[in-house]
Amino acid sequence: MQIIKRILRNVSKIFVPLRGHLNIEDMKFLDLVKQRYSCRSYQPRCVEDEKLAYVMECVRLAPSAVNRQPWQFRIVSDEAGKSKLQACYDRAWFATAPTYIVCSILHDEAWVRSDGKRHGDIDIAIAVEHLCLAATEQGLGTCWVCNFDAARCKQAFGMPDNEEPAVLIPIGYATDEPKEKTRKPMDAICK
Repeated sequence: MQIIKRILRNVSKIFVPLRGHLNIEDMKFLDLVKQRYSCRSYQPRCVEDEKLAYVMECVRLAPSAVNRQPWQFRIVSDEAGKSKLQACYDRAWFATAPTYIVCSILHDEAWVRSDGKRHGDIDIAIAVEHLCLAATEQGLGTCWVCNFDAARCKQAFGMPDNEEPAVLIPIGYATDEPKEKTRKPMDAICK
């Protein structure tokens, strides 16, 4: 909770000066997307509160179906919390991250389309990718982790019934280098 309070104190310091600072001509979204990669090795260096505040403000501004914002984010950087998460996803590389963000869907707040399709999974994915791209812009590495023990995570953090931990994001300064991206060709994904 202390880290959240520090982050919230820093948000206004970061965003008010930026309003007149950004130059649209300098912003190249494709370059940012190309820089983002799944980082699997982190420096022990802590992530600055200002950078976490910036990233979480980008998350807060993410769109969601009918603006329901059916999500909850837990920033975990204390040793006890990190140990809980490492027990949910036992990988040596994962344990190198100085901070984690647990990204959860609040199912009772998610919009449901008329055919029954629940949009919480889509909404959390949008918010998490905002997180990852904002982190990249700040010089931080991240990695989507979905192959973790969600039930154990839910229990470890005492989450209510309506909350589902969907994604774990390790975040920090990378020590590895991005590999060349391999993607399907454009004609395979566009018709």
